[in-house]
Amino acid sequence: METVTKLTNQLIASYAKVGGINHLDGKNLPSKRATATLACELLRLLFPGFFDEKLIHSSEIKVETAALIDSILGSLEDEIRKALEYNPPEGLAKKDIHREAHKITIEFLESLPAVREILHTDVEAAFNGDPAAASREEIIVSYPFVEAISVQRLAHELYRKNVPLIPRIMSEWAHSRSGMDLHPGARIGAYFFVDHCTGTVVGETAIIGEHVKMYHGVTLGARSTAGGQQLRGKKRHPTIEDRVTIYPGATILGGETIIGANSTIGGNVFIMDSVQPNSLVIYDGLDMRVLSKTDKMTVVDYQI
Repeated sequence: METVTKLTNQLIASYAKVGGINHLDGKNLPSKRATATLACELLRLLFPGFFDEKLIHSSEIKVETAALIDSILGSLEDEIRKALEYNPPEGLAKKDIHREAHKITIEFLESLPAVREILHTDVEAAFNGDPAAASREEIIVSYPFVEAISVQRLAHELYRKNVPLIPRIMSEWAHSRSGMDLHPGARIGAYFFVDHCTGTVVGETAIIGEHVKMYHGVTLGARSTAGGQQLRGKKRHPTIEDRVTIYPGATILGGETIIGANSTIGGNVFIMDSVQPNSLVIYDGLDMRVLSKTDKMTVVDYQI
């Protein structure tokens, strides 16, 4: 018992001395565990029958869905209320937080059919883009990409509504499971696919067009974060236009960097300037070169 008392006193002294990582006597924060559970239940709504332990018959789907929505509605509203109490949006009075949490929750749940529509395109992109995929069912139940992009698209809806904390908790939960770090703020178009997932990073202000395919280890990042909080809200991450393919290990940085439509970015290249549409960017072991895809013998000047 003396040992426990001694260890307790040491930690209490640390809490008093190093206060920056305590959260005592403050607002009740959203629960990481509850948010992870909500993410799992939302996946069940998005992909009925795929994330359940038992087969759901079509005759039961309405009752099952209603029960699941009812459960999610109450839990999600509680977590959103905590988030708004922790960091209320400008102009939101304390007395209106409960009503705002309910409103956001309902609007979020109303967005699920639209989220399902775009996720259908992602599954199609994965199936059409991976000859190793035996079926769409295999993609949904086994590809970590599906969980990662599904949770990102859900979290993005809450991010757009300025809900604090919860979108990032959701996306980091998916990150820990998939190895792919998709910030909830990133704007990602339809028919998106990341093969293998592991190590891919997409930053908060990245914009990705439609029919974009990426591979593992790709980074869409910022040129520098040395400015810290002064960079908050500014475009820091690149824009990837439609029908671009980015191969493993490529790093593309900067808020003003645009990768033009129909371009192919080779593996292990490092890009900090825009690339014209229909370009092929390669690293030949010594230098990086940008070629026109219409005439691959033509070298386009490129400075990094």
